[in-house]
Amino acid sequence: MDAMMSRHCGKRELAILGEKIQAVESTQGELAKIADEIEKDPQGQSLRSTFVILGDEIEKTRRMMEDLISSPEHGEDNGVVDDCTLNNGPRCNLPGTRPTSGSTACVAIIRNNQLLVANAGDSRCVISRKGQAYNLTRDHKPYLKAEKHRILEAGGFVQGGRANGNLNVARAIGDLELKQNKSLPAEKQAVTANPELNTVELCNDDEFLVIACDGIWDSMSVQEVVDFVRKQLNTETKLSVVCERVFDNCIAPCVEGRSGCDNMTMILVQFKKPFDCTLEQPPLISYPDPTPYDPYSDSDWENRRRALVAARARELD
Repeated sequence: MDAMMSRHCGKRELAILGEKIQAVESTQGELAKIADEIEKDPQGQSLRSTFVILGDEIEKTRRMMEDLISSPEHGEDNGVVDDCTLNNGPRCNLPGTRPTSGSTACVAIIRNNQLLVANAGDSRCVISRKGQAYNLTRDHKPYLKAEKHRILEAGGFVQGGRANGNLNVARAIGDLELKQNKSLPAEKQAVTANPELNTVELCNDDEFLVIACDGIWDSMSVQEVVDFVRKQLNTETKLSVVCERVFDNCIAPCVEGRSGCDNMTMILVQFKKPFDCTLEQPPLISYPDPTPYDPYSDSDWENRRRALVAARARELD
């Protein structure tokens, strides 16, 4: 089983808290149980429930970490107070909570020749089949029709392609400030951790699997990543080195660029063969690279534009 999480937050990046971080390890047992339950759980309900469990555990640990590193008494250093909490975006309105953050999640589980992928957010799982890239996940962007409908039904809005004008994904673990509608279940909140599932039958034409966050996909297309990795594997056997070369290829030479400045996380899985497959090339569901957000297609923006044009026409009259 391979899993990747891409955290989105404000100015804070990582805090190493020694033995305190071991609280997160309580979730590993829940993840390990999934592999043993796939055969009797073909609909992936175990994955759905585990994403919810992860969200709960991560939020508990986040609160503990922020209590330790964000309060003035723990942020003082030679008389200088760390004010990172003063400018860290929207705040959760739950009692006793501090600024909140979240994470996308992408999980791939292999059992024999079966691959089950679960995704929430805009991290992607891509498979190379005879050199052709197949995107096994869909980016959950707030401006997509189904995602936008759920956001609106939950009392939220989409502005500038972002949920409530802030978050650029419609599914994520955490981000509790966008999960405050007490009349709705978790899967119907404006932002939900409910994953989208995809099942693939592997065959001998399948070469490797790439799971990566948007820091990679903002710089390279899925086919470009597959082509790059295939070329590297011709001369390099250490997969971690191949991942490092992908990062080097994506990273921006300066911070003025529009891509290559985000955090980057990647997992590369090379398949062992042969697979005991029933079909030479089993069918699979593949998603195209998502269409970038177009502000001119946003109905909210269009309504505002029309109102401004009408107001200007009245002024001219």
